Amino acid sequence: RGGHIIIEATARLNTLLDLRYQQKYRAGRGKHGMGKKMQGKDGQNLIIRVPVGTIIKDAVDDQVLKDLSSDRQSITVAHGGKGGLGNAHFATSVRQTPRFAQPGEKGEERWLVLELKLLADVGLIGLPNAGKSTLLSVVSAAKPKIADYPFTTLVPVLGVVKLENYRSFVMADIPGLIEGAHQGIGLGFQFLRHVERTALLLHLVDISDMSEGDPSDNVQKINHELTLYNSELMAKHQVIAGTKMDSANKDKLHKLQRFCQKKKIDFFPISSVTGKGIKDLLSYLSSHIQKK
Repeated sequence: RGGHIIIEATARLNTLLDLRYQQKYRAGRGKHGMGKKMQGKDGQNLIIRVPVGTIIKDAVDDQVLKDLSSDRQSITVAHGGKGGLGNAHFATSVRQTPRFAQPGEKGEERWLVLELKLLADVGLIGLPNAGKSTLLSVVSAAKPKIADYPFTTLVPVLGVVKLENYRSFVMADIPGLIEGAHQGIGLGFQFLRHVERTALLLHLVDISDMSEGDPSDNVQKINHELTLYNSELMAKHQVIAGTKMDSANKDKLHKLQRFCQKKKIDFFPISSVTGKGIKDLLSYLSSHIQKK
């Protein structure tokens, strides 16, 4: 037979970059039989390794074939053709040297779409400059780019948050969403799919004097974009953190607190600069994740 094509997930990879530059793959060809009744040799299987979290879809009908959500999980996406039978197979006592054989069959050929969704326990969402990258850099060893202008983060960044008693969880900084993100405006549309994997959403809202707009309106703008992208996202547990408490605007803080009380959303005022409220927030996130 011909070789099979197998896609296998590995924790050693983080991106699908290699597949961007090589898009066509072919498994080994089955070898022909030889004289003296020697059988042919099976073609060598081809294993394509991808990051954990890769979703494999059929490019024709967009059907999901496999969600590779754990290390070493695999799927055979194309089977090698069945091997043929040589003339010796058809020999009988009456017909000792048949002049015919059964040819081998062609292997499968298909187009696939591979999509990577990050695996994280907590997804950080919020408008640009809400303090997502700063928080991640404070609570984990991740080193996202931080600056005082929008869209500093151009790619999702993962960080492992380690707590006492050997507890830990993974936090993902999702690049800033803006109004219209579900239509491809800004950067958010490219990364909204990563939010689908998270156990809960931590919504960061800037309540400093420098922030623009009403904080409750800003929350609803982001949640509206999540709903338009995938209504199931709003079923996820969401926590709101008012950021930049070291330079907080009291009116904005009180407005956001009243909004969270009305919506029955857990609220934490924090400052990544001074560390205010960070410990309580992380303890809450950890305990909620453990209940999942």
